[in-house]
Amino acid sequence: MSPFRMHHLIAIMTEYDQNSFPLDNVLRFYFRSNKAIGSKDRKEICSTIYGMMRWRSLLDYLLPSPTNWRERANLFEDFNPKKYFHKENIPIYKRVSFPKAYFALLENTHGLEKAKKICLHSNEEAPTTIRVNAIKITREQLLQKWQDLYPLSICKQSSQGLTFQKKYNFFAMQEFKDGLFEVQDEGSQMLAELMEVSPKDHVLDYCSGSGGKTLAFAHKMRGKGQIYLHDIRPKALQEAKKRLKRAGIENAQLVTTDKLKKKGYAEKMDWVLLDVPCSGSGTLRRNPDMKWKFGQDNLDTLVKEQREIFAKAMPLLKPGGKIVYSTCSLFKEENTEQVEYFLQNHPVTLIRKPMQTFPTPREMDGFFGAVFEKNI
Repeated sequence: MSPFRMHHLIAIMTEYDQNSFPLDNVLRFYFRSNKAIGSKDRKEICSTIYGMMRWRSLLDYLLPSPTNWRERANLFEDFNPKKYFHKENIPIYKRVSFPKAYFALLENTHGLEKAKKICLHSNEEAPTTIRVNAIKITREQLLQKWQDLYPLSICKQSSQGLTFQKKYNFFAMQEFKDGLFEVQDEGSQMLAELMEVSPKDHVLDYCSGSGGKTLAFAHKMRGKGQIYLHDIRPKALQEAKKRLKRAGIENAQLVTTDKLKKKGYAEKMDWVLLDVPCSGSGTLRRNPDMKWKFGQDNLDTLVKEQREIFAKAMPLLKPGGKIVYSTCSLFKEENTEQVEYFLQNHPVTLIRKPMQTFPTPREMDGFFGAVFEKNI
């Protein structure tokens, strides 16, 4: 790595170590403040930083202690982690470069061999997948439009997904500005497809964030019925408002927590989506720094919060209505154990086997989804 790139890499990681911001935020702020760094330099710096973050514990095992980011970067330059996968003198969790406790949670849920595979796949770079906006264009039409411009492949599971073989500035594309597509992982698209909504339904996206899942299922309603987006973060809802407009979705409105408490919303919803806050253990390819910050206390807090959200949403659902519980987690504590808890503590029935995807090379991330029906 050139001295110029190394200088900025060290500066970025020093800043990262000194605060609690996620890595992607630190990078965004740093590059915004250092506009003289060109696109090729940014790309190389980011690639090295994310690579080091994925393989941090294995790098540290191989380096003398204490180590630093310069030494990690120098070792990573010609680093081949596959050389160490079968070295039994190295603890397995270090070979796959995961915290010991985190690896134990995965092993407890999926067994040793599956846990190893999950970790190795989570240490790979994630593909870039988009979802075609079926309100404005078909996947075949957009694919034909792009076939001579970009290397693309059709997603195997999602009916609206396309995966790019390279990264591009999607948000600068005219097709994005025209609302023809959104960037969305294939597994996330599959979760949205669990929402089998119909025209005239009343549908609540209870933890909507900026509306990614709503954007994926809204076309099924053909502009009829009503979609309600709720989130405790006003900024996320404002971003959702922009995305809804760009996508051409007119049968949606933003609702506050206070508004949902009004009498007219009780037992009003035909469908409720609970895309709850979770560990993000299924999406570590995109946020590898999160595995080094996550602990059992975080998991316990999330499990409690997920149960509270389910309890708050239940009164809004009609008898016979459907509620979809979803996470981007691979831990049983957030998935199958929560399903059992909901069945035991709420008047609901599980209407199909839950969906679980896993981080897959050049394909989707890890997601979980369960569909319940409220008992009549």
